Amino acid sequence: MSTAREIMMEFADLTGLPPAGKIPRRYLWTDAFGVCNFLELFRQTGDEEYKHLALRLVDQVHQVLGRHREDDPRSGWISGLSEEEGKRHPTIGGLRIGKGMRERNPGETYDEYLEWDRDGQYYHYLTKWMHALNRVSRVTGNPAYNAWAIEMAKTAHARFTYLPSPGSRKRMYWKMSIDLSRSLVPSMGQHDPLDGLITYEQLQATAAGNDQKTAWQDLGSEIADMAGICEGKTWDTNDPLGIGGLLSDAYKVAQLSLDRRSGRHDLLMTLLESSLRGLEYFARTSPLMSPVDYRLAFRELGLSIGLRSVQRLQGWVERNPGLFGKRHPVHPKIESLRRYTRLAEEIETFWLDPSNEESGAWKAHREINMVMLATSLAPDGYLSLSTQG
Repeated sequence: MSTAREIMMEFADLTGLPPAGKIPRRYLWTDAFGVCNFLELFRQTGDEEYKHLALRLVDQVHQVLGRHREDDPRSGWISGLSEEEGKRHPTIGGLRIGKGMRERNPGETYDEYLEWDRDGQYYHYLTKWMHALNRVSRVTGNPAYNAWAIEMAKTAHARFTYLPSPGSRKRMYWKMSIDLSRSLVPSMGQHDPLDGLITYEQLQATAAGNDQKTAWQDLGSEIADMAGICEGKTWDTNDPLGIGGLLSDAYKVAQLSLDRRSGRHDLLMTLLESSLRGLEYFARTSPLMSPVDYRLAFRELGLSIGLRSVQRLQGWVERNPGLFGKRHPVHPKIESLRRYTRLAEEIETFWLDPSNEESGAWKAHREINMVMLATSLAPDGYLSLSTQG
């Protein structure tokens, strides 16, 4: 844990989190993991400073990514709300990615490579932030954070999903403009509807324990929509980040089955099967043998985070025999996955080597690499849906 703590304090300093007067540099995906990591450090040490850092990071993200860029002729909250209303509902307009370049203007020629560096909104980044807000709500007991996550979920769902034609199945845009008025990349991310389904159910489960919840916090129709989009989809991927995401999702689905009672056992099995096929391919092709400059740390670390969930999933299943009996097919699947868990330590050891952190591959994505390495080393703040880790 000491290494994770050192990494996160360096990250805080690099991105302008703790010191007054430093211009903050915020990026939504990275910061979502960062919030979870600070919460885990708080859980493990009891040191209130880590909780304060998590809450400060949330506030900074909302103040920076919930507002228009400094180089944009528009100003104020991207939701269009007044200053005071925007503070009360900082996520209702979604949140910017935090990319270095301005978004593509209407009518401007699309450049596939340049688009990666342009700002806008990604649905799969928004779900990561919803998850982070949910974790804050669970750890602090403050329902406002989960309410902000639900506001974001409702807006994102309304803007990112669409009907291609009457009577057809809904689809999703992969990337939208900062104000969510137009699509920037119309294709659908393979796992975006899966992220939405699981995240919505997570927010719904937390809201169910809030005696002061209101009718607008119900995500039933959005969950039904996502279930429809997910129906018949395949989740198989050979991308290490994608495989890790499937493993993390499987653990979330298992945890949510306790809240839901009915659970989604079929989805759990599908995720485990897809993860296993992905891991078999990954091990067969041996990408971890590649030279450092041909490797992307954050993608590999996404896999190691997912692999860290396998042992936790096994323990959770064994502690809940009423949901998963001894003959349930989940058990042999987990045993098969356990054969690959050694890869997590191999990935972490490689990227903890100072010589590898001096490579161009590491430095090009330094901050996202740092927080995901810290998550892999201390994963419960991100992986657990409870307050106990």
